[in-house]
Amino acid sequence: MRNCDACMTGYVHKRFHGQRRIWSVVPKSRSVITALVALLVICWGTMLTARAAPQQNESGSNSPRLSRAPTITAKPERVTLINGHGSTQIEWDTATASMGFVFLTEDGGKPLPFASGSRGTQIAPWIGDHRYVFELYGDDQRHALLAKVTVLGSAGSTSSQQTVSWQLVGRWALIIGLAALSYFAVYLSSTGPVRTVFPTEPKTSPRQLHVSRNLLLGIVAFVCVDGAVFHSGLYVSILAPNSYAGRIWRITRPEKQRASSGLKEVLVLGDSRIAEGFSTTLANELGSPAGLKFVSLAEPAASANTWYYMVREVDPTRRRYAAIVIPYGIGYEPSSADALRISMTAPLLRYSDCFHFASGFQRSSGRFRAFVTCILRGSAYQDDVIDLLSNPIARIRSIREADKVRAGREYKGRDYDLVGTSYDAATGQVTFAPKLTEAQRLAFRKSLIQPSQSDTEYSLKLQRDWIPRIMDRYYHSPTAIVLTPLPRGPYLQLGGFSGGRESVLPSSVIHRTNFALPEHTFDFLEQPENYFDAFHLNAKGREKFTETLVSEVLGRVQSADSKRQDDAGRELAVKGWRAPDQAN
Repeated sequence: MRNCDACMTGYVHKRFHGQRRIWSVVPKSRSVITALVALLVICWGTMLTARAAPQQNESGSNSPRLSRAPTITAKPERVTLINGHGSTQIEWDTATASMGFVFLTEDGGKPLPFASGSRGTQIAPWIGDHRYVFELYGDDQRHALLAKVTVLGSAGSTSSQQTVSWQLVGRWALIIGLAALSYFAVYLSSTGPVRTVFPTEPKTSPRQLHVSRNLLLGIVAFVCVDGAVFHSGLYVSILAPNSYAGRIWRITRPEKQRASSGLKEVLVLGDSRIAEGFSTTLANELGSPAGLKFVSLAEPAASANTWYYMVREVDPTRRRYAAIVIPYGIGYEPSSADALRISMTAPLLRYSDCFHFASGFQRSSGRFRAFVTCILRGSAYQDDVIDLLSNPIARIRSIREADKVRAGREYKGRDYDLVGTSYDAATGQVTFAPKLTEAQRLAFRKSLIQPSQSDTEYSLKLQRDWIPRIMDRYYHSPTAIVLTPLPRGPYLQLGGFSGGRESVLPSSVIHRTNFALPEHTFDFLEQPENYFDAFHLNAKGREKFTETLVSEVLGRVQSADSKRQDDAGRELAVKGWRAPDQAN
């Protein structure tokens, strides 16, 4: 028995050493693969941590996003008020293709319509020191309650700041822990003899461990995978149509692929004020007899830095358009919305934009995130990727529905006005006209934004920095830049947006343009009859604004054409006089 045991022991011992030799000659690529896996774990863990920390504090008793039950969430639920105001982002999903209706109740008052759709996202920038309940219903009569969320507005406190700081500490602790685990995973998978005794670190090693090289190769591989998926256009085609990034992609891509009309094309940029106030159909009816075609890329929430990349995307040659209309005016750009602007612009960014794009953000966190987005674009699509994985069938349906809506009739504007509605700037009291419905009154209340001085200055800074960049891009181009002021609103006593337009852009910038409409061109529109809220034109104002803008652009284009013809005629005359002299 001893001999048998000895034989068996020797056999096992030899087999172990044989396996040890096999492990010692495993190809070096195994360590590279392990490095890549470890880095993927780090990035995935970072993403989950960045999402989980605020959700644990803000989501409360809400249903998890990954469930198939209807959900409505607010980010954040507890809004820290600055100068008495704050904002939150409401996101809802009925989990089916059926229509959903979101109602808002403020401090136990009467429920008012807030939004509708099977799924969507909408920002509520008017949160005050109140209690807001957002309820998702399956019908507009509020019979089938699907989900609800409560939002509280409160001034910042020391306890909330401490909570956020502890969340930040926990987040970085998890990131460092994942990094340490990945390091040891790469270290232990490096080529060399298998360690069978403690400590695992040998005093001498016959082979180099190449930890730095493996980590570098893992990073390069991860960047390549991100580029193949997110930079190549593979993923953007399935972006959620109702997301900010999805909407930008769905207006820039068709315009880039559209064949030339053969007419003098005029591109109109802008945010929600132009989206509500400018009609492409009417503009083309007015401009087509003179050989003009108008194209609008106005998109709600788009700011001047996004316009720059939109123009670069649709006009790479700088010669496609006869003119580009750029609006300017007092606006509202909260610096806390950096993530929104980064996500919106992400489909248009390139690797080379990392410094250029990041320079447009005020806060260091925004600049860092913008820089990372240019390198790893997938970081801007975290919410969209998780939403796609949670319900891919619903994503496909939403894309098809968006294509059908896009092919439908053109939006004509809101068909009601504010005649009979008064606003007292001293008390903030609003007296509504009896003809307005509760939904229309809510739309007006939401527009009564009192932006802070810093947010207003940030909006001006974006225009002053990025509009000249668009002008510089077309400096040696035949494309004319047309600067147009925006009408300020129906109540000039309303704070925030009622400042003078002359303070928006320096005169040196305005004088650089080919055409600049006078500052008071649209003063006649600043009446309650032309608006449906305190910021946006209604259908009647939309028609008047379009007619005036087209008339101004048409007059200037024709003037420029006649001037070029006169110059050409004089040049031919000079050449005609010189020819006989040269013959003599």
